[in-house]
Amino acid sequence: MIITRRAFTTMLSLTGLAAFAGLSPLRLISDAMIPEAMAQSAADVAKPVSLPDMALGPKDAAVTITEYASMTCPHCAAFNEQVFPKIKTEYIDTGKVRYIFREFPLDIKAAAGSMLSRCIAKDDAPKYFAVTDMLFRQQNDWVMKNTTETLTRIGKQAGLTQQQVEACLKDQALLDKIAADQKYASDVLKVDSTPTFFINGEKIKGDTSFEEFAKKINPLLKS
Repeated sequence: MIITRRAFTTMLSLTGLAAFAGLSPLRLISDAMIPEAMAQSAADVAKPVSLPDMALGPKDAAVTITEYASMTCPHCAAFNEQVFPKIKTEYIDTGKVRYIFREFPLDIKAAAGSMLSRCIAKDDAPKYFAVTDMLFRQQNDWVMKNTTETLTRIGKQAGLTQQQVEACLKDQALLDKIAADQKYASDVLKVDSTPTFFINGEKIKGDTSFEEFAKKINPLLKS
């Protein structure tokens, strides 16, 4: 599900984020803007579109895992808590895997969370992963309760001022880039749910155990 203009407008009215963030849903993706699908390949997956990739692990690793996730997705949060730490210890920290995290927000709250992660971390990938981990672990707090107040608190805990958090969530250029990258993932890579993973270009959708990842990764390390 890509955040279209219609969906974004609906979510703004439901969450109350519009007044806080000053976002313009008219500048997001119109339903009529989605072109015909393009052919998918590992090269397509490897291409960062608008935003620089946030990645851990060496660029020349034999295996690259690319995750598309929504910050409000409970399955993504569960993966982040239960599976990702094992992948990091076994494969990323040992230099065998490069791991890329890309935003695929399914609603305005997820978009706001992704924007906050980007603003806090800037170009620091390890910091970005740390902030994203914190947002996933506190998902119930900021998704189910007062979103703007909780995101502001998290932003302040990470060193931002009230004004910096507000400026972040008003950053239309950043929102446009997140939406453009989501559109690319939807159109070209056929991502339609979260989490979705690509292991050297091979797509894996939904809940996936560490053992299932290992079965895919280990043969690639030997080849």
